[in-house]
Amino acid sequence: MRIAVLAHGKFPDRAKTAVGLLRYGPHEVVAVLDRELAGDGDARVNDYVDDVPDAPIVAGIEDVPEIDAFVVGIAPIGGGFDESWRPDVRGALGRGVEVWSGLHYFLAEDDEFARLAGEHGAEIWDVRRPPEDLTVAEGVARDLDCRIVLTVGTDCSTGKMTTTCELVEAARQAGLDAGFVPTGQTGIMIEGWGIPIDRTISDFTAGAVERMLVERAEEYDHLFVEGQGSIVHPAYSAVTCGILHGAMPDALVLCHAAGRERVHGYESFPVADPGDLASLYKGLAEPIHPTTVAGGALNTSSLDEAGAREALEAYGAAIDAPATDPVRFDAGDLLEGL
Repeated sequence: MRIAVLAHGKFPDRAKTAVGLLRYGPHEVVAVLDRELAGDGDARVNDYVDDVPDAPIVAGIEDVPEIDAFVVGIAPIGGGFDESWRPDVRGALGRGVEVWSGLHYFLAEDDEFARLAGEHGAEIWDVRRPPEDLTVAEGVARDLDCRIVLTVGTDCSTGKMTTTCELVEAARQAGLDAGFVPTGQTGIMIEGWGIPIDRTISDFTAGAVERMLVERAEEYDHLFVEGQGSIVHPAYSAVTCGILHGAMPDALVLCHAAGRERVHGYESFPVADPGDLASLYKGLAEPIHPTTVAGGALNTSSLDEAGAREALEAYGAAIDAPATDPVRFDAGDLLEGL
């Protein structure tokens, strides 16, 4: 499938969905929309991200070649829709192509978009729309006949989805029967299935995670669950706790961004000490299902290689577990620790 991804003004650092689809998605990305970077038409993805397939960066939908799907590749705080994106979504629907969105604002409920989709035979996939038949957890994930690994974080946007994808790939390369359990919009777009945990009713959060694990436990010996947020995040901690208790993981991987001192988007709050958070995650899981922080994933993209290795050594010591940057280096060592 050929797709184009909208990332106006946010690519690459604040367009997680766009970068995730470029790096891990099964589809061919033929264009990224960012009117600020498009310039005179010579901008390319690899000018900004060098470890993903290249594609042109264009100003609008009118510059996009033939595609099968158009993706809103930005996930802003609160998940709202920016009206400046409307012409591009309108143009995609006018072509009759699928439109995917991971926003909390459901495009299928927008009167104009719904009308255009109907007129042109276009499908709208609001990825964050959860199933209607979710229930509370039964507390059975710990009894499943598979090993469950959950990525957790010191903050949001620390690489939990990236680390999960890298671990699944490393596990499969090592000959292990490994599956990815997506809990957020980008992971769901990559895998083509999943439940958006941050959109579920709070009583059903743990049950939604448990349901996905039960469904996949018969297929895989090892399940890697994509985490969300942080257990001490001022806005998203409830989602994090629901995933932790619903998954009942055998092991955790703590994800952190090197050099980050303030909570992303909530800069009046400091990022907690990673060692303290490792203990907190273990303590919070203990009454439900004991677990351990078996490894750490550190995003070192802001550092040179020497600085990255120094930061990894310090981070591993802080959380008392082996640590790596799974993108910059290798997830294999981290996998062995798990």
